[in-house]
Amino acid sequence: MPEYAVYTLKVSVLTPLHIGSGEDLLHEYDYAIYNERTWRLNDAALLEAQDVDDPALAETLARTPPARLLQPADFRPNSAFFRYVIQGTPRSRAEGAQVREQIKDVFDRPYLPGSSLKGALRTALAWVAWGQKGLKPEMGKLGQQRKWAAQGYEHDIFGRDPNHDLLRALQVSDSPPVGAERLMLVNARVLNRSGALGSPIELEAIRPDTVFEVRLKLDLALFDEWARRRGLNLRGGEWLQNLPGVIRAHTRQRIAGEVAWFKSVTAGARLLAFYQQHLGAAQLRANQALLQLGWGTGWEGKTFGSHLRQDPHFLEQVIRNYRLARGPRQPGDPFPKSRRVVVAIVQDKQGQQRETPAFPLGWVLVEMTRLQGG
Repeated sequence: MPEYAVYTLKVSVLTPLHIGSGEDLLHEYDYAIYNERTWRLNDAALLEAQDVDDPALAETLARTPPARLLQPADFRPNSAFFRYVIQGTPRSRAEGAQVREQIKDVFDRPYLPGSSLKGALRTALAWVAWGQKGLKPEMGKLGQQRKWAAQGYEHDIFGRDPNHDLLRALQVSDSPPVGAERLMLVNARVLNRSGALGSPIELEAIRPDTVFEVRLKLDLALFDEWARRRGLNLRGGEWLQNLPGVIRAHTRQRIAGEVAWFKSVTAGARLLAFYQQHLGAAQLRANQALLQLGWGTGWEGKTFGSHLRQDPHFLEQVIRNYRLARGPRQPGDPFPKSRRVVVAIVQDKQGQQRETPAFPLGWVLVEMTRLQGG
């Protein structure tokens, strides 16, 4: 038996995908808005072009946001004053308005981090394993801190420590980068069940129809006799070798839950249609699966989700003990009560512009192909 199985994962972006760098970009300091585009500033080149030998000018420059040094003729895509240009603009034109930055390499090229993809795979594996192992909601299994609340269940599923963790056998690389032209500016909001929209959230995101290729390696040696003699005894190798099937099982219940949620939201018609007609009706091959990644997946996309609802009393205890609810809440109220969505600007019959919920964030199609000899 080979020691490794090596796969290519073709990850096709279906809806805007935001995986944050942890930084916020500031209007007029990090980016400028011009001609319906967002221009990422190269402040070093801007400052270098100024006459900083003049003390009075140098003092003025220190107080001036970099974008105000630009003239209309400077806004050219090949200008040294800009690192890259994005289609679309944020709502706010105020000085210091914020846009959440997409993760990129040192050359400003977006890529798909292997850690983000592996985290989503771990969630799907944990959800499927819970059902196959017949686990039940038990408060005694939960940790004291919210960050480590599920650790007891994860030990049951994956292994008691990092050396015995099933996902030690799963290695996921970062993708090669794509060009900055694959970025877009996304206007997002929190959508409540009432149909009300929360405060604006501006994001850099990967455009739909972008394709990443990721290398995935399964360390099969960790499941053979050599590993057992050394006390590893990893369980669950069959799940790793059927990742598309595992992801599909998890995603089916995610889509069903989102369909039910958006049916109850007056302003959710476009999102409901997307989940029913595009995701729910997708005809997938055996090596394909739909998966949600990155910012906007919400509570359902990062936990055991529907399994925790088996016992309503247990779920209420979890919400209360870990302070998961925001704002006033009565026992039995739906949880979570909101979704993060992309909004679109539409014009009503009176010619007035308004925002309408349009798409969910972070859905991708994953196609897994084993490499020959791997």
